[in-house]
Amino acid sequence: MKGVMETLNLTGKVALVTGGAGLYGRQIVAALAEAGATTYIASRGIEALEAVAREERGRGFDVRALPLDLGDQSSIDTLATQIAEETDGCDILVNNAVTRNPAALWGGPMDAYDEALRVNASSLFYLTHLISEGMKSRGRGSIINIGSMMGTVGVEPANYVGTNMHDNPSPLYFYEKGGMQNFSRWAASILGPHGIRVNCVAPGGFFTGQPAPFVAAYSERTQLGRMANETDLKGIIVFLASDASAYITGANIPVDGGYTAK
Repeated sequence: MKGVMETLNLTGKVALVTGGAGLYGRQIVAALAEAGATTYIASRGIEALEAVAREERGRGFDVRALPLDLGDQSSIDTLATQIAEETDGCDILVNNAVTRNPAALWGGPMDAYDEALRVNASSLFYLTHLISEGMKSRGRGSIINIGSMMGTVGVEPANYVGTNMHDNPSPLYFYEKGGMQNFSRWAASILGPHGIRVNCVAPGGFFTGQPAPFVAAYSERTQLGRMANETDLKGIIVFLASDASAYITGANIPVDGGYTAK
């Protein structure tokens, strides 16, 4: 029987992270690589991803960048084929990439909503199915969907007092992230018999130098009294990707400093 620390080791496993150079993606990639996984990162921003991959390889980790347009089904197929040709297939899938269409505001045109939903919903379903088919053949796998605490709660107007933020908040992000939570439960139900676990992580607000009134109001709204930082997701990602969480599936895990519990 493995010791508990051994169960967290991802050596010999292959991970795919959509995105990987952004606020959440960067620490997700670092966490998986540090735990030993061969980690593929993929998005349209290939130059930014290549910079991340070079940095991680410089630290001694196996991180590889590939192009991916989640709005293009053939691009998803090409990515999955290349990873399958280079490895025995993915053991870990992290659906992290997200697009924000600035035109998809409350009262915006339907086409703007449709464009965002193709990347944030339709491609989520398609890529997850595609990768899970390979996982089925091996009888194991972990799929981690990166949601948001905004999939659980609505807008808190008091957070924005004294700032010019969110003058016209979009309903789309809240809709998508709430749907991601239930998609994770649904996928866990149909993939569980094949040894594949599906969970959703719901991060809280990431500090990026927002206006002081927002930071103060948001932090007071949490139980830990602060916004998220560049390492707060690393532990939960390794835990869910590893055998340490072998009996956890269908869960939505908030990593929000207690925002949604207060």
